[in-house]
Amino acid sequence: MSKVTIIGAGAMGSVYAGLMRDAGHEVHGVTLWPDHAAAVTENGLRVHGASGDRTVRLASMTTTTDCIGRSDLVIIATKAFDVEAAALSARSLIGPRTVVQTIQNGLGSADRVASVLGADRLAVGVVGGFGASVPTPGTAHHNGMEMVRFGSYSTLPRADLAASAEVWTSAGFQVRLFDDIGQMVWEKLIMNVAFSGTCVLTELTIGGVIADQNAWQVASACSREAVAVAQAADVTLDVGDPIEHVRTLGGKIPHARPSMLIDASLRRRGEVDAINGAISARGKDLGVPTPVNDTVVALIKAREAAYL
Repeated sequence: MSKVTIIGAGAMGSVYAGLMRDAGHEVHGVTLWPDHAAAVTENGLRVHGASGDRTVRLASMTTTTDCIGRSDLVIIATKAFDVEAAALSARSLIGPRTVVQTIQNGLGSADRVASVLGADRLAVGVVGGFGASVPTPGTAHHNGMEMVRFGSYSTLPRADLAASAEVWTSAGFQVRLFDDIGQMVWEKLIMNVAFSGTCVLTELTIGGVIADQNAWQVASACSREAVAVAQAADVTLDVGDPIEHVRTLGGKIPHARPSMLIDASLRRRGEVDAINGAISARGKDLGVPTPVNDTVVALIKAREAAYL
């Protein structure tokens, strides 16, 4: 069994933690939410939803990495805008054989982690189709668990990548390894850009967006722009018809609320810059128009300005 530390043990990170602990691994969680850490410490972590219903005792759930020590696997599952701070806090956890997996929505996070921790032991992860939330402190719920993918950022040996993925497999996740991390990231991103911003602006679930003609018009246009940018960047997309792929994956978790919608409902900053904003930025660099994503970003930023 492996010693695993998950930095960013919020909704998604808590699902990972609960299932990995249930599989017998020594799991430490680090969260920005003191009430969540306190509830898990006192009562255990309950994870329920698509994987069943279980309550487990983690080795620790805290708000810092202090006293955890070197780990076999470090998972950075924070928001994209928190990755540098998470990487800095991970330094004390890393030994010569530690694998670091960074799992964020959108583009650019792995580069920022590599700038802090180096590239040699780094894997890039993509997960999707979970629809995870924290209904109450100490509890994580998820609607599905469709996609878990990893690839080496740089020179991480394939054997080490596979060994780190085995921790996930042992916990019931279906894992696929990729050699082309650009393809891996963009195949997830074309779904993120469809639903993340659109759900925030409409306050609909993923299924609600698909069912509503006007909302789906915006969502599918965001995704089409992302596909056009990917094509201009020579990124391989092996998903058949990309828009039908997005609709099909979304249809598997109709009741899910993307993390950006959950953040908006709590008046918290979301990841629009790393998701829809990344399409706008790359499109500008490549000369590809992205008017729908541009508009979604502007509207969400205007909404977030009112949180202050």
